[in-house]
Amino acid sequence: MKQKEILLNTLQLTDLEIDEIGDEHLSSSYDTPLRDDAFDMSDELKIELISKNFKEIMLLLGLDLNDDSLKGTPHRVAKMYVKEIFSGLNPANKPKVKLFDNKYKYNEMLVEKDITFFSNCEHHFVPIVGKAHCAYISSGNVIGLSKINRIVQYYAKRPQVQERLTVQIANELKNILETDHVAVVLDAAHMCVSSRGINDINSRTITSQYFGKFQEEKYKNEFLQHIANQSV
Repeated sequence: MKQKEILLNTLQLTDLEIDEIGDEHLSSSYDTPLRDDAFDMSDELKIELISKNFKEIMLLLGLDLNDDSLKGTPHRVAKMYVKEIFSGLNPANKPKVKLFDNKYKYNEMLVEKDITFFSNCEHHFVPIVGKAHCAYISSGNVIGLSKINRIVQYYAKRPQVQERLTVQIANELKNILETDHVAVVLDAAHMCVSSRGINDINSRTITSQYFGKFQEEKYKNEFLQHIANQSV
């Protein structure tokens, strides 16, 4: 019944209203909107059902699924959705992060920049491709460098709005590292802007979140200078 109500509420929107919501780039909350029963169904069953429904989409578009190139597409898309590009929806896939003592007593900022991420716009389900730049100042704990990358990828692999993605990454680093001093900047291209709508292939979107010392000009400027410097 709940799913039916959601469907009916969606159907009550006009095409113009739906387009306007997407173009306004609205985000309803900090948390990714998920139903309470989101993970009651196994991945295997989700793949089976998505495959059936995507097959219907392809048929409605007029495609001939008897063609050798197309007949496996519904299953490939379903598996890709569940196991790959939207795998970050499932908390079971959240990276396991181990904390280490900051034995070196390193008290300056640590910056991990140019982390490539691929996400998908939740308004049109087309790619968002960009770079994440993250930094923190230890309050006594550190984590392996690759774990920062894994955190970025985990939150990117779900339907997203860039503003929300930025905040989710920053909050996760803040909570895991038990430090107030975290900074995150995302620089991304949105295919919903470049491949449809306005068709602007050059514009990029930059979002940021600063906590603790990074809200001070000294630390913020140092972080931004590290980002601006060309990699070796």
